[in-house]
Amino acid sequence: MSKSTKPTMDPTKMGLGRSIAVLTSGGDAQGMNAAVRATVRVGLYTGAKVYFVHEGYQGLVDGGDNIRQATWESVSMMLQLGGTVIGSARCKDFRCREGRLTAACNLVKLGITNLCVIGGDGSLTGANQFRTEWSGLLADLVKAGKITDQEAKHSSHLNIVGMVGSIDNDFCGTDMTIGTDSALHRIIEVVDAITTTAQSHQRTFILEVMGRHCGYLALVTALACGADWVFIPEMPPDEDWENHLCRRLTDQRSRGSRLNVIIVAEGAMSRDGKPITSDQIKKLVTDRLGFDTRATVLGHVQRGGTPSAFDRILGSRMGVEAVMALLEATPETPACVVSLSGNQAVRLPLMECVQVTKDVTAAMDEGRFEDAIKLRGKSFENNWNTYKLLAHINPPDVKSNINVAIMNVGAPCAGMNAAVRAAVRMGIIQGHSMLAVHDGFDGLAHGHIEPIAWTGVSGWTGKGGSMLGTKRVLPGKILEEISQNIAKFNIHALVIVGGFEAYVGGLEMVQAREKYEEMCIPMVVIPATVSNNVPGSDFSIGADTALNTITSTCDRIKQSAAGTKRRVFIVETMGGYCGYLATMAGLAAGADAAYIFEEKFGIKDLEVNVVHLLEKMKTTVKRGLILRNENSNANYTTDFVFNLYSEEGKGVFDCRKNVLGHMQQGGTPTPFDRNFGTKMGAKSVRWLTEKLRECHRHGRIFANTPDSACVLGMRKRALTFQPLADLKEDTDFEHRIPKTQWWLKIRPIMKILAKYDIKLDTSERADMEHVIKKRGAIGK
Repeated sequence: MSKSTKPTMDPTKMGLGRSIAVLTSGGDAQGMNAAVRATVRVGLYTGAKVYFVHEGYQGLVDGGDNIRQATWESVSMMLQLGGTVIGSARCKDFRCREGRLTAACNLVKLGITNLCVIGGDGSLTGANQFRTEWSGLLADLVKAGKITDQEAKHSSHLNIVGMVGSIDNDFCGTDMTIGTDSALHRIIEVVDAITTTAQSHQRTFILEVMGRHCGYLALVTALACGADWVFIPEMPPDEDWENHLCRRLTDQRSRGSRLNVIIVAEGAMSRDGKPITSDQIKKLVTDRLGFDTRATVLGHVQRGGTPSAFDRILGSRMGVEAVMALLEATPETPACVVSLSGNQAVRLPLMECVQVTKDVTAAMDEGRFEDAIKLRGKSFENNWNTYKLLAHINPPDVKSNINVAIMNVGAPCAGMNAAVRAAVRMGIIQGHSMLAVHDGFDGLAHGHIEPIAWTGVSGWTGKGGSMLGTKRVLPGKILEEISQNIAKFNIHALVIVGGFEAYVGGLEMVQAREKYEEMCIPMVVIPATVSNNVPGSDFSIGADTALNTITSTCDRIKQSAAGTKRRVFIVETMGGYCGYLATMAGLAAGADAAYIFEEKFGIKDLEVNVVHLLEKMKTTVKRGLILRNENSNANYTTDFVFNLYSEEGKGVFDCRKNVLGHMQQGGTPTPFDRNFGTKMGAKSVRWLTEKLRECHRHGRIFANTPDSACVLGMRKRALTFQPLADLKEDTDFEHRIPKTQWWLKIRPIMKILAKYDIKLDTSERADMEHVIKKRGAIGK
């Protein structure tokens, strides 16, 4: 992201004398409420007046009670609600100039010149048209005597910022739109439930998901559940698809599979533009193969339910960025949309994004399907390529004579099995023999190693924990035995899936290369731990699942506290010394404070937090939620914090404490962890294959360069390989955390949203980027 540094101004005075209106428009999406809440609270924090516009553009036209001033407390308890609390409506009136004239009059009368629109591409295009016509609308209103010259002068320019709220993820320029992750949660819950019944009866299930003309939901669902086939509008199947599909299903059954899963996007079509429906596919499979087949159309279930942790954090971060973009805008600034790319906040010109989104539709209409995939962005393209590799290619007849071993190290976490499955299948596709190592380095030392085949990992994507078995044992003291087994089993490359121990263990193996020639093989570490503390990666597999577990538990706790009133809950989270879970869960659950090791705190800070809660109890929001990372402070333990709050709150509030414990490591993986694990597993083996070619000398493998042992990690916007040795400098080995952690920068947002009087650093801001030039280079 291009960042620019500008002279800092006091962010609490940026909005003085300004008014901001926020509206949600088009189809509802989970996470819209988080965006509304953040926009309101950050707007108020900057000193601006903030208004709700109820019922979308219809409310803007109707005016009156539909445009109401928002207060801090009016957005309380909104975070965990699905849909949009301020309502959304399709509005015909706003499409004609007469309606926009009335809307402009309503805004001018209230002195509102900043509009934040949360919706899809249609809603955002409408907002841009409104902005373009603004001066003409004011001139007409003055001429008609509806507003004065003074009022027109005061409201001479309208600033527009968009946030994309749509479960379809069909807006180009952004990795994820608000609501997409939650919709995937709903879909995967159904897929998991359906696969259990399908296995019992050896059935074929066809699942139709939403997405309009975009295949994102269908594609990621297919990746996340290991579907046999997926139909998406961007890439219709080849001419002879009916025969190909039947061959694939029969082949899967002959390999011992008890079920088949086919995912269909609602906009799926054939090469000649005819719709492909779930009923059509059901008829084909039943008539041709005689399989017991069922079709399920998911419908509006996908829009409903509580937003996922990701959507709450996305909505909250976008709300902050939207307010800053509005208050920094000038009449020359084009209307922008705020978005996330990787973990970076970006601002993109709204109409450029809309144009690329239209280009996708044009490419599909003209039969340029490869272009359509590219225009959807890098993230979509990567998903499609990974899916094709893992589902559509039969293993080659010629073997590579390479043995690749795969193991889990450290504590178990959800998503590990997805990474193992993808790595095993990618290895088999490339002609390698795959070896499963049970129980980590301990198993490698004691020879708990066996071949693992394509069907050996069937159904692993959705399973929590570690199917291979995992231990925390490091290789340091058993290097002799490990080297013997590497030679005995003829292991040419190693995939290590795990947490901090996986990194340290990999490092010990690299350092042992001087003494043991057997260790001179390519190795790759895939970060997988709920703690998200592996150097070289912004995200670890498993952290998203743990975050959702904590967030849903906090929702229930807040509900309990809201019922009893005047109650404060102290909740202890996992993470070792890493405060990622406590911080992100604090943002997703709307906590009042989150104590972490990385941000030192003392008795004065604790006193400030207690006073803050005492003040809060005087408002209508009579409850509190405090998160504490398990190792945040050796002396200020969870019991100490609980006792302190209990004593200081006597007569005003009472306290309860919850230690969440190992429930954070369990459960079925979230769609993000399944998808992330699948992409990481597949990419790691492709990289190893490349390295093996480089290291092949005189008929054997010899890898002793630093770049032959890497961590595969997500860095800002891309998956990158970084040598284990190069990451040593950025690692605090005593506390098992990286020295630099990106998420610390968003901690102030949590504090501002909890009404703490702190300064938000606005010196480093997201510059406007361009989409048109980049075409396919959008996203991860």
